[in-house]
Amino acid sequence: MECRMDGRVALITGSSRGLGRAMALTFAQAGADVAVVGRRADLVEQTCEEIAQAGGGRALACPADVSERKAIEDLVERVAKDLGPVDILVNNAGTSRRLPFLEITDELWADDLELKLFGAIRATRLVFPGMIERQWGRIINVLNTGAKAPPAGGAPTAVSRAAGLALTKVLAGEGAPHNVLVNGLLVGKIESDQWRNRWKASGNSESYDDYLNRMAEESSLPMGRVGTAQEFANIACFLCSDAGSYINGCAINVDGGMSPVP
Repeated sequence: MECRMDGRVALITGSSRGLGRAMALTFAQAGADVAVVGRRADLVEQTCEEIAQAGGGRALACPADVSERKAIEDLVERVAKDLGPVDILVNNAGTSRRLPFLEITDELWADDLELKLFGAIRATRLVFPGMIERQWGRIINVLNTGAKAPPAGGAPTAVSRAAGLALTKVLAGEGAPHNVLVNGLLVGKIESDQWRNRWKASGNSESYDDYLNRMAEESSLPMGRVGTAQEFANIACFLCSDAGSYINGCAINVDGGMSPVP
């Protein structure tokens, strides 16, 4: 079985680094033309260069802040002009902001929801009609395991991600008759820039690998290690190819068995 995407156009938000970058590289190697999106133009260009060197589909550099309505509109218009209509949308842009509830201001709530929820809503609203018209589409909303089981102190992220899970189910039901499949991938403990930044901020003398190993041990991860960005990208690639043609409306935990059976 091959998870190919030849002839498809994929738009992946937050794809200049971390999980998004891994998906962009993997999708391109599977044959897709990929719009690489991120706030930092230098990182976006760097990822596009890596895609070009690896071979496969084309890469389009799209620096943009998807928390802004106009930026999303311009982004989708540019992708359609330079690559073609969007067949695959991955709503991946986001941060992991966690604070005690009483410390979250209206401004922080608004910023989080604009980026993680409304960014996904607006991007989907722009590409959904074309997918329905062509009778083929794939949408992945990248969430986290807190979307199913929001922890104390997990807001605002857990709340916006839970809303993203509800959005996934709504879209899956509406897209199903038109072969537009929508799924959520819920991130557990997976190596990413966020963990590397936390390691740097800790000021600890241990190496990054030792930091990840300690985190895995303290979190009692069943597999004894954190996941890799490539492992996450592999699942996304399967879902967005024809190989995943009967998976719809699912919220898949990518956490190595950390979460209990619901």
